Amino acid sequence: MTPPNILYLHSHDTGRYVQPYGHQIPTPNIQMLADQGALFRKAFSAGPTCSGSRAALLTGQYPHANGMMGLAHRGWKLNDYGHHINQTLREAGYRSELIGEQHISDDVDMLGYDAVHRVDRSHVELVAPEAVRRLREGIPEPWFLSVGFFETHRSWFEPTSMRDSLYSLTPANLPDTPAVREDVAAFKASARSLDQGVGRVLNALHAAGMVDNTLIVFTTDHGIAFPGAKGTLYDRGTGVMLILRGPRGFLGGRVLDGLVSQIDLYPTFCELAGIEPPDFAEGCSLLPMMRGDASGIREAVFTELTYHAAYDPQRAIRTPRWKYIRHFDDYGKPVLPNIDDSPSKDVFVEAGWGDRPVPREELYDLVLDPEEGRNLAYDESFEPDRRELAERLERQMEESGDPLLDGPVAAPAGVRLNRQDQLSAEEPTFTVAAAAFVG
Repeated sequence: MTPPNILYLHSHDTGRYVQPYGHQIPTPNIQMLADQGALFRKAFSAGPTCSGSRAALLTGQYPHANGMMGLAHRGWKLNDYGHHINQTLREAGYRSELIGEQHISDDVDMLGYDAVHRVDRSHVELVAPEAVRRLREGIPEPWFLSVGFFETHRSWFEPTSMRDSLYSLTPANLPDTPAVREDVAAFKASARSLDQGVGRVLNALHAAGMVDNTLIVFTTDHGIAFPGAKGTLYDRGTGVMLILRGPRGFLGGRVLDGLVSQIDLYPTFCELAGIEPPDFAEGCSLLPMMRGDASGIREAVFTELTYHAAYDPQRAIRTPRWKYIRHFDDYGKPVLPNIDDSPSKDVFVEAGWGDRPVPREELYDLVLDPEEGRNLAYDESFEPDRRELAERLERQMEESGDPLLDGPVAAPAGVRLNRQDQLSAEEPTFTVAAAAFVG
């Protein structure tokens, strides 16, 4: 059986805030993709940061295993760029090409793509036309094509609708104020641009006559760039849109509720290509769900954060019912430079958010408390649940060789960081002179 082409479409900081997930954010092209394919309601990134989450998807390894525990543009690197999915797919005869955003190396040539189509910026206005041009020219099949859009990363466009500015519904964890509504309206404008880019690429794929033998993977790196989302291990930070359309069962407007992680895409790609996933890949193929052999492939997902702009080590396990988060640092307050600057952040900071204590452990009942607002970790009646999840998390960390179990994680020499007590990632950074823990 001929292996399918793989079109990997991805965005920045979108979470699940698009139309197919029930939000009033018109994204008709993304909705069409969902109507024709398979939408995963409970898909999660391996972490809430740009480089770590992308690296996990593309290596099939958690960030602490592949080395991307911080941001690539600040000096972090993969332990082995040979683990990139394009290298593995090459064994099955795939040609790999890259257009636009990638965010796992400052030197794009390290990634090993057969061709890199350089654009001045990774915005839709430049990336989409280049992707359309390449699809029209024809790529030798089978191919793996990564098309990355900067949208919906801050900074956003100005709101394009007065109605959005006045009436937008704010995320449930944020106050309903004019500043936050305006912020949400600006996000919507960026999401509309993202949708237009997706539509242009999908139209080109249809026009090229390759749609029947192409698996389209549409996802994002992590949650939206609002307080309490990106940069946190709450569902708002790690929950991602994941829509797949193509052969081998990814059709029919299916909606799946089983827990999946983005690291599960690596073994899925391998199975579709007809090759065994390498030993380092840690995920589970999605194909049993597509074939109807199973309603789910995992009992839990694991997520992590070590460094973003600053050090903030934490790990989490999420089951259908529970979320357990463990913090491994004594700072004890929100690490504000890890939260993107925004009008919404200003509202939080002015209300004293930066001085609120952060507990060592957090436990949430996701059925009765889906917004993760009531921490049960110190309630004795939930001690059996806390202990079980803590033990499961520690076992996973041991089995995957997580260095955090041995103490604070050192940042490699040359990495640029912020201090935990700074307000913004835009404040002066410092460069690590020699590998060391930096709190």
